[in-house]
Amino acid sequence: MERPNILLILVDDLGWRDIGCYGSAFYETPHIDRLEAEGIRFTDAYAACPVCSPTRASILSGRYPARVGVTNFIGGHTQGRLIDAPYIRHLPHTEYSLARALKAGGYKTWHVGKWHLGEKDDWPERHGFDVNIGGCGWGAPRHGYFSPYNCPTLADGPDGEYLTDRLTDEAIRLIESNDGTPFFLNFWHYAVHIPIQVKRDDLAKYEAKAKRLKLDRIDPFEEGELFPCEHKKDEHVIRRKVQSDPAYAAMVDNLDGNIGRLVEAVERAGLADDTVFIFTSDNGGLATAEGSPTCNAPLAEGKGWMYDGGVREPLIVKWPGGTLSGGVTDAPVITHDLYPTILEMTGTPDAPDHICDGESIVPILKDPAATRRSPLFWHYPHYHPGGATPYSAVRDGDWRLVQFFEDDRVELYNLRQDPQEGRDLAALLPEKAEELKSKLEAWRVAVGAQLPTANPDYDPAAQP
Repeated sequence: MERPNILLILVDDLGWRDIGCYGSAFYETPHIDRLEAEGIRFTDAYAACPVCSPTRASILSGRYPARVGVTNFIGGHTQGRLIDAPYIRHLPHTEYSLARALKAGGYKTWHVGKWHLGEKDDWPERHGFDVNIGGCGWGAPRHGYFSPYNCPTLADGPDGEYLTDRLTDEAIRLIESNDGTPFFLNFWHYAVHIPIQVKRDDLAKYEAKAKRLKLDRIDPFEEGELFPCEHKKDEHVIRRKVQSDPAYAAMVDNLDGNIGRLVEAVERAGLADDTVFIFTSDNGGLATAEGSPTCNAPLAEGKGWMYDGGVREPLIVKWPGGTLSGGVTDAPVITHDLYPTILEMTGTPDAPDHICDGESIVPILKDPAATRRSPLFWHYPHYHPGGATPYSAVRDGDWRLVQFFEDDRVELYNLRQDPQEGRDLAALLPEKAEELKSKLEAWRVAVGAQLPTANPDYDPAAQP
């Protein structure tokens, strides 16, 4: 296919292990598993940030969040020993977005679902999208997953209509109404972000499954340390140790069913051989706060954190004629690699002056033994209400180093030998740690990364 349609499915807060083909034994995802069987699965794919807005900015810009200036979820702010670094609270209009590039190349550009990259003047239609359904400044469904939604960019449905179903209906209508022009469907689900709300029949299925597997007899939670951010300093981090929440499982199940409906719509329209499916998430699963509905084990921690559970994601790509069915690769890749990849797939030129941090993963899609060339970097100079402190990190080959800004401490892990990040090697391998720290610091200078500052009002004696 010369100019394939691009269907990019971004799920909110879906963890690396929340999919059957990634190892979940409790959640059932046969439709997503089918995509994997017909495409390629990335075992070491990463979000550009452990929270949503920066990753979304990275997808559309092809750049590191630190270069764009969007480093926190928009609206987020807290402090502890340090004061959060400043950040931009919208996707800058100076960014040459993926939608703008594809639109200039003759594509129809549609956005459906969550946006969370600014208020009305910064909505999708201001960044190159012809259509915007459901995208606004919201980070989650403010009035819940059941209609009435009271969303400024999505008309209410019948009382009790479920949001994930409705957004899929809207995406299907766009596909069915297309006139043959190649399209870019940027389908960003609100699911599976909190509030955890599900349809009764879906819930009953997993309540019965939890009982059958005796998961209802297990205490899935572990109380941890006190939160380091001031507004939660009297509360403890609550970690989930096992995937066992029937309501969360039901949300994943409903999402999976809607992915199946979307694939069927593409097939009915005769577009199966002309459409690339890309399926991924914006950050790690929520495992340490807000009810801790999922668990990312064997990866450490989850959404907001500096460890792999906060940023490693499912990534499945089905490219008819471009990927081998059932392929698997352990090549480390990252969110902003999608920008140059999609441009290469579609034969669309980038703007001559656009600085793109991503590397096309087309060579990996064609040969799973290939790899990405450069190190991967993260910069989150903020406290997260899930328990994390400000940090930067780098992955270079099998090595991952985390630098903590509160005390400039570093931790070093070999992910091939220790995917749980349970054995810190920084003291044993100081030269390797220093090598990676130097790369990380040089990268921060190159992208103009903002740093947190000392909090003059912080009183250690006042902490619990």
